Amino acid sequence: MNSDILTANTSLCYHCGDDCNEQAVYADNKPFCCHGCKMVYQILDENELNTYYCLEDQPGISCKNVKQPSRFEYLDDPSVRDRLIDFKNEGFVSASFYIPNIHCTSCVWLLENLFKLDNGITKSSVNFLKRELSISFREQETSLRAIAELLTSIGYEPELRLEKLDRNAPTSPDRRLWLKLGLAGFAFGNIMLLSFPEYLSGSTLDARGSFYTFFGILNIALALPVLLYCSSDYLKSAWAAVKQGGINLDVPISIGILALFLRSVYEITTGIGAGYMDSFTGLVFFLLIGQMVQKKTYERLSFDRDYKSYLPMSVTTLNDSGEEKSQSIDQLTEGARMLIRNKELVPADAILLSESCFVDYSFITGESEPVEVQRSETIYAGGRLIGAAAEMQTVREVSNSYLTKLWNDAAFESTSGEPTVSSLADRISPHFTLAVLLIAANAGILWLTVSTEMALTVFTSVLIIACPCALALSTPFTLGSALNIFSRNGLYIKGIEVIEGLAAANTLVFDKTGTLTKADQADVTYHGESLSDYELGLLSGACKQSVHPLSQKISAHIKTPANRDIQNFNEKINRGITATVDGHQLLIGSADFVHGRNQNGATAANEPIAASIVHVAINDQWKGYFEVSSPYRPGIKELLDSFKNRFSTYLISGDNDAQQHQFAPYFDNASLLFNQTPQQKLDFIKALQENGQQVVMIGDGLNDAGALKQSDFGIALTDNISSFTPACDAILSGPALKKVDSFISFAQASMRIIKFSFGLSLVYNLAGLSFAVAGQLSPLVAAILMPLSSISIMLFTTASTHLTAKKMGLQTWK
Repeated sequence: MNSDILTANTSLCYHCGDDCNEQAVYADNKPFCCHGCKMVYQILDENELNTYYCLEDQPGISCKNVKQPSRFEYLDDPSVRDRLIDFKNEGFVSASFYIPNIHCTSCVWLLENLFKLDNGITKSSVNFLKRELSISFREQETSLRAIAELLTSIGYEPELRLEKLDRNAPTSPDRRLWLKLGLAGFAFGNIMLLSFPEYLSGSTLDARGSFYTFFGILNIALALPVLLYCSSDYLKSAWAAVKQGGINLDVPISIGILALFLRSVYEITTGIGAGYMDSFTGLVFFLLIGQMVQKKTYERLSFDRDYKSYLPMSVTTLNDSGEEKSQSIDQLTEGARMLIRNKELVPADAILLSESCFVDYSFITGESEPVEVQRSETIYAGGRLIGAAAEMQTVREVSNSYLTKLWNDAAFESTSGEPTVSSLADRISPHFTLAVLLIAANAGILWLTVSTEMALTVFTSVLIIACPCALALSTPFTLGSALNIFSRNGLYIKGIEVIEGLAAANTLVFDKTGTLTKADQADVTYHGESLSDYELGLLSGACKQSVHPLSQKISAHIKTPANRDIQNFNEKINRGITATVDGHQLLIGSADFVHGRNQNGATAANEPIAASIVHVAINDQWKGYFEVSSPYRPGIKELLDSFKNRFSTYLISGDNDAQQHQFAPYFDNASLLFNQTPQQKLDFIKALQENGQQVVMIGDGLNDAGALKQSDFGIALTDNISSFTPACDAILSGPALKKVDSFISFAQASMRIIKFSFGLSLVYNLAGLSFAVAGQLSPLVAAILMPLSSISIMLFTTASTHLTAKKMGLQTWK
């Protein structure tokens, strides 16, 4: 390896692709932006893993901010380690990590070749959609801590959150549903095969021979598990409804299932027919497909997150002698001393032991301005430290901190009040069921005077033909198709059961920062005397040292190199900066701050009201000001205009009212609410609902968590759907925000399709009943027509939703 060479360079880092705009570190004649990236290259090179750089250009992750590996020493604690591993047996251990930095094929290739970097690892595999790495290793040769440190050293630090230690989360019922579907499909196919001679009119088999009886018994044996296991959910639900004195849609479905099964058993055992077990198992199979569609969701996304998903798993603590130790947060006790570094989260309410520090509460309160905290003052959980490391002492455990109060509201305690899309079907079920039973009973009594056999045939035919299986399938297949279309357009909905809340919306409530505006971008414009490149470099150098977001945005806007000798730097949070840069005195900040210290200053005229203003003075001479505004997301103005005549709209923000005039054209003055706490946001949503309004809330931070959960349909907006989002009904990709109007219209159209398909199902049932009552419809024909009606409804709802989406300009196929 060549020795390190430091040289001025503007080339791209060979590992991560960042600009080496200040100085490059060279190894093997390849430029690297920092020693960390060079070290990763050397590790891969020494282990013959250079293919990593052949699959993609600059595929690595920047290693400039890699943290100390010692932070993972808490993984040596057996009580923590045992809760993180997935499997352990005779020295072999399996565990999984969430790796947010996985982004390309090179990442997947490298992570699946980790055994070349650690001999203790036997296998590693990547789930790209979930950004999840599964690792199997030999415990005697390596450890969970060693693997976490290895991943961190090559730029793939695992994200370990407090929720990983919570092993009480319920398991998904999908496995049971898949098992039921497989069993019903197996029985359906085999019964059809055994019944094939019955389908052939020219069969030479003796209908009363031993094969006939044997096949009939086999059909009963195959159908019995379908009745007792596969259809158990419908039978249990119907029985529970009857016990409570009510009737839901599962009652008539269960009646149809039992009638079809019992009639088939009767015919087979008495020898008067072959039964209809193929139609019975087919009916249950189609119903289970509908259930599967109804339970469809997006496994790679989390919709029910709380504060445990936000907090890291560990924190650096200090003992009495000042030695650092990494400790699991769930073991953090009141009175513990913590060392929090730049951009780390404060996990529990604490008092500051250091002289002072800056804390960013933006994700908790929505206020984008950092707060200066002095010694002995309280720092609340969820805040992010900005600047130099600070020492603090906990005053409450994590479970009792300010952050957890966001989840103490009743909105998070129960989901029993959540709306269901089956409400319409459940409303008509009592009337439908009673009508079917009366028709079947009266028809059977009337035909009893003719013959008992005919009466029984008519009675069972009515029950079979009137089974509302098509009614039960119309909702899941309509909204299942809608769910797919929403996802293709950037809206990932928790499940079809919440879509009704979106369709019924008449009020929309928006958060501001990060939702209507892009928090990570800024429009920066300079007004005043012309500044030379040298003067711009002075300003950029000073702003780079500041923790204030406006200073950071100005520094990012100025492209001039900022390598300057900075002395006497002093920052007054939310007021301004004083600094001596290359011997020049700089003042940067608010008008009062700059002009109060600058005797030769001038006053800026006509400052924009809708933007933040940062004044600058160099050597006691006022130069001008930077106008910094948060840009609208693309298409937002048109979106807000389209809502004016359709919905009541509100903007509710934890930020200050500096941008009130910017939003005034799109909201009434009474609809613009600023400086709102998370509890005030939640109470506002409750007040709207008490006035009978159906509320859709769109937000992006923990400060919106209560309001999102309380609303009838909560949408968490994010520019990266794999990153943290608060509990919600749907996750919306940032670029898709402009389509919200179309999304609501499509949800409403989907509900209309469901109602229309209900009407078609009822027409079919009425037509079939008329033939059944007249004795002109045999149970065989009824059993055939029933699955055919189900298939027709499935095709109709699927085709209708796709055609409707296409007319609205939504993407229907990828």
